[in-house]
Amino acid sequence: MERSVTLAMGAGGVQTNELIEGIFGKYFAGPYLTSDDAAVFDVKSGRMAFSTDGFIVTPWRFAGGNIGKLSVCGTVNDLACMGARPMYITASFIIEEGFSLDDLDEIARSMADTAKNAGVYIVAGDTKVVGKGQADGIFITTSGVGMLCDGVHTSGANARAGDKVIVSGDIGRHGCTILLARNDFGIDADVSSDCAPLWKNVEAVLSAAPDVHTIRDATRGGVGTVLYEIARQSGAGVMIDYEAVPVSSGVKGTCSLLGLEPLYLACEGRLVITAPPERADIIVNELKKLPDSENAAVIGEITAENAGRVAMKTAVGAIMLLSRPGGEMLPRIC
Repeated sequence: MERSVTLAMGAGGVQTNELIEGIFGKYFAGPYLTSDDAAVFDVKSGRMAFSTDGFIVTPWRFAGGNIGKLSVCGTVNDLACMGARPMYITASFIIEEGFSLDDLDEIARSMADTAKNAGVYIVAGDTKVVGKGQADGIFITTSGVGMLCDGVHTSGANARAGDKVIVSGDIGRHGCTILLARNDFGIDADVSSDCAPLWKNVEAVLSAAPDVHTIRDATRGGVGTVLYEIARQSGAGVMIDYEAVPVSSGVKGTCSLLGLEPLYLACEGRLVITAPPERADIIVNELKKLPDSENAAVIGEITAENAGRVAMKTAVGAIMLLSRPGGEMLPRIC
C-alpha cells in the first residue's frame, strides 16, 4: 500500500516530526541545518545578495528534473546572476493531503543532490499540509543568500551600445519539456529540461571578464522577455541575428507544429549576458568548457537605435521588431 501525506503530518506533533526527520532531515542534514527557529551561520564582511522564489510547476516531475531540483536551481541561479556565490538556502513546503511519501522522498533527494552540486547548504525550512483540493500536490518556496564577488555589479541597466549579447546554450527547452509532459497534443519529441545550477558557469564568466555588464536568468518568458527587460532597463535597443540563436531540433520541431516562438519559451539553465565586444569571444570560450553551456553563442548586440525595443535580422536578411511579450504562453512552468 502506498504511503501518503496526512493532515496529521502538518499538525506539529509526532507525525510532523517523523515526516521532517524521516525525509527532510535524512537528505538536508549538514552543519547548519537546525531544529531551532532559525539557522545561524558566519558570514564575512562584504555585500550580500538575497532572493526568494516560489515553485508550482505542473507536472511536478518532467524530463530532466522535478520541482525539487527546480526549486534549488531557481534561487541559486538568481543569486549567481547578480555575481553572488550562493551559500545558504531555505525551503518551505505546502503539501496536499494524500501526496505520495515516496514522491516526496524523491523530491527531497533531488533537492539535496542539486544543492550539493551547486555548493550550497539547505539550512532551514517549513512544512505545511493542506486538505485535498486545497493545493495541487506540492508547492515549494526557496530563499537564498550569497556573497557578492568584489568589484562585480551586474544589471540590465548596465547594458551599453556596442555590447555583444550572449546566450549560454540552446533555448526554450524547459518550456517545451513541460508542454510535452502535459501530453495535451500527443507530440513525441526528444526534449528534456535544461534545469541546472549555474554558479560555476557564472564564476567562469566573471573570472574571464569581471567587467561583464549584464547576466540574466532566462526563466518565465524566455530569452525574448529578458531581452526586452534589458532594453527597458538600459534605455538602449537590442538587435539579434535569429539564425545565430541556438535551438535544439526537438524544440524547433515542436514549436513549428504548434506555432510557438522558442524565444518566448522558458529556460531554467540558460544565461543571457551582455558584455563589451572585446570580451565576447573570451566569455563564449569559457562557457563552452563547462557542462550546461557547451552551446554558448553570440546572438546579437546592444544598439543605440530602437531604444527600449528588440529587433532581429531574419534568415532572409530582413530586419523586424520582435513583438513585445504578452500573456504567458504556458502557465505553471516553474
